[in-house]
Amino acid sequence: MLAYINKEALNHTIKTGNAHFWSTSRNKLWMKGEESGNVHVVKEILVDCDCDAVLYIVDTESNTCHTGLRSCFHNILENGR
Repeated sequence: MLAYINKEALNHTIKTGNAHFWSTSRNKLWMKGEESGNVHVVKEILVDCDCDAVLYIVDTESNTCHTGLRSCFHNILENGR
């Protein structure tokens, strides 16, 4: 999945070991799975070469996508659309 984080979300993730994100639509901090039960336990946190992107490596026993699928990246782009 792809989600936004801020310093608060990153600090909560480090403190709790569960993936936290920043909801731009609700303007608040949220933990993955707080409503669905699909919690992501963070095993490792990686940053890119210029430290403007963060990757959480997680363990999860359930679906990630709100559609019920394991990944949010399941749609194939065809013919550039």
